[in-house]
Amino acid sequence: MNKTPIRTEEATPVDTTPAPTPPELLTLEDAFAMSNEKVAELFKAHLNPAQYGLFRLLGFHKITLSKAEGMYYYDQNGRAILDFFGGFGSIALGHNHPRILAARKRFQEEKRHEIAIAFMSQYAATLAHNLAQIAPGTLDHVFLSTAGSEAVEYALKIAERVAGSGRKKILFAEKAFHGKTRGSLSITDSPLYQNDFTLMTTTVKVPFGDIDALRRRLEGDPEIGVLILETIQGGAGIITAPPDYWQEVRRLCDEHKVVWIADEVQCGVGRTGKFFAFEHAGVVPDVVTLAKSLGGGKAAVGAVITRKDFYMQAYGDPKTAIIHAQATFGGMGESCATAIETLNTIYDDGLLENAAKQGALLISELKRLQAKFPHMIKEVRGEGLMVGLEFQDFSQTMPGLFRGVLSKADDKLKGSLCGFIGSILLRDYDILVAFTEYNRNVIRLEPPLIVTEEEVRRFIAALEKLMGRGVTAIATSYVKGFVTQGG
Repeated sequence: MNKTPIRTEEATPVDTTPAPTPPELLTLEDAFAMSNEKVAELFKAHLNPAQYGLFRLLGFHKITLSKAEGMYYYDQNGRAILDFFGGFGSIALGHNHPRILAARKRFQEEKRHEIAIAFMSQYAATLAHNLAQIAPGTLDHVFLSTAGSEAVEYALKIAERVAGSGRKKILFAEKAFHGKTRGSLSITDSPLYQNDFTLMTTTVKVPFGDIDALRRRLEGDPEIGVLILETIQGGAGIITAPPDYWQEVRRLCDEHKVVWIADEVQCGVGRTGKFFAFEHAGVVPDVVTLAKSLGGGKAAVGAVITRKDFYMQAYGDPKTAIIHAQATFGGMGESCATAIETLNTIYDDGLLENAAKQGALLISELKRLQAKFPHMIKEVRGEGLMVGLEFQDFSQTMPGLFRGVLSKADDKLKGSLCGFIGSILLRDYDILVAFTEYNRNVIRLEPPLIVTEEEVRRFIAALEKLMGRGVTAIATSYVKGFVTQGG
């Protein structure tokens, strides 16, 4: 009798490959407890070793911050540092404003939605409404982004579509800074930043604040369809233009049918004592970019505001509506909630008025110091709490006998006096200031809009006492400190 053999299932081979060793990750607790030396080690190893060298020159490498509140940073030893830097104008409400913290905490505790690409967002809609209410004239359509560079990219796109296919040229200003993404970099007037990257070839440059040069450009080149200008040039050293310049800019753009973009990423959101810096001239551009302070110091939020007719011309039908719809993280829930609370706080707390008042005091007192130390301070300029303090070339700070000899080295020495003063203000007076990209002789002052008269006077007193030492003593003090602290 034949028996059918019993079939058995073949055993599944056992994978004996050892599990991969997990990466050695640091925890958040490690970050909280990290020493200054360890931060420096990781910064040099994984972030930016060359920038660490710049920190060393200023003595900033010796500080690791533990927290920030109001007008102050606090280092790991509890040392309070008065912030007159303001994150290049991004800290309007000061650090960790209680209303901002409360709004974000509520948003998190209620488990509100963040990314709503498939649905309409009540937070994005509310923020857009608020910006439209604040903006003058017919500026009422909003695009939300995460940063100033992204806002500039979108503004350029919408302006190009409105200008039309035969008018692709973009006019921008000498010494402009609009960002570091490829489009914004193409209109950033910096060989350093532009380097050898491949950029847009449809850009044309004009001197900032020179209305005759602007007129000649527009009259001589009908292919120019877009003009983009910072209302106050930040990276150039806080450069302003008078109201009649902006009024003529508006007239010329209307006459030549050129789209005017006002880049207010740094000078907007109340920094000058008005919400938009262009309001001082009583004009309204066609497109405005915002970012930095819009996020309340706790979120990355950018925005573009434009005229409804421009928006509809560019993206007003179903075929074009999603050509430049908001990106994944544009209009995120908690970011919008943060910006909503930021705008309300600015108006509830009278911060526009405070910026105008304290800014006028700051500029007045700096001009007093200019009169007292004319051999050191060349110019004071700005509006509200966006102020540039330009120092003389190094040779001009020396006695007449040495000026001629040292003048040959002025270019190499540019920024040295600013660096000495900025370093000593931090080291000896616990005050942080900023510098500018293009003019190294300028200290940039952009304290939070919550700054008080007492804090303005504290800064002025420290600067006056420091400058009273004289240039030689300042330089000597810097060098001694550099050597004592080990560089």
